[in-house]
Amino acid sequence: MQTGGRQGPEIWLRGPVPLPVANGPHAEAPETPERPSSIATTPRRRFSWVATHGGTGVTTLASVYGGQDCGRDWPAPEDPPSILLVARTHAAGLAAISRALDVFRRGEAPPGLDLDAVVLVADAPGRLPRQLAHYVKAIESMIDVYRVPWVPSWRIGDLTGDPPRETEALARLTGSTHHPR
Repeated sequence: MQTGGRQGPEIWLRGPVPLPVANGPHAEAPETPERPSSIATTPRRRFSWVATHGGTGVTTLASVYGGQDCGRDWPAPEDPPSILLVARTHAAGLAAISRALDVFRRGEAPPGLDLDAVVLVADAPGRLPRQLAHYVKAIESMIDVYRVPWVPSWRIGDLTGDPPRETEALARLTGSTHHPR
């Protein structure tokens, strides 16, 4: 990746990056103003949940973790541009997520969208069959993947409990007010 005429490693950073002061080799770093304690927490980042196929559970995920439920559509202009692509862990779901990732790879996604991660929702209780687990590893080599286990209460529409402990990283990412159990 080329940046400002210099070549370096490809690093993805979120948020502003302070620029170094160019007053010579012994220049002191600029002072960073202290952050008032009332601003110590960052605002909750909002996401658009986008289903890569029917039955992924984006409505449930948006209800539990917050964010915009876009169904199988791209986010509207007023929706958050940060996207979480969602699929079930069955063969058809993993193929659908691969096709969606290819849309981003080829630059065919609508402009202004930011693909943040993939969320894979268990299609059944228990471990994945070996061939599906290999497919998931291939996806994980391309992008951050958050896994959501089978939650029996969600199946019957009971979203009152806390999300499962296995989704703690997803809860942190989305800034969910629920605390994984």
